Amino acid sequence: MANIKSAKKRILVSEKRAAKNKAVRSKVKTTIKKVEAAIAANDKAAAEAALKVAISELDKATKKGVYHKNTCARKVSRLTIAVNKIA
Repeated sequence: MANIKSAKKRILVSEKRAAKNKAVRSKVKTTIKKVEAAIAANDKAAAEAALKVAISELDKATKKGVYHKNTCARKVSRLTIAVNKIA
């Protein structure tokens, strides 16, 4: 354990940020799974609705600094392509 006050504070702040980031990542993963489930069920309408929510969550996560912008763009691109492939 740290002895210096500022080091103790950094540990607390780091834990708090890690918890927040984990919650945001979890939310993003859940929305992506909903899109993938709709794709697997061949339900284009549900997939498009879920995709809209997933893109929004990914953009929010990127804005908060949880994901790099290129990571977000790659995930959005792959999901969009998968949804568009549904007949």
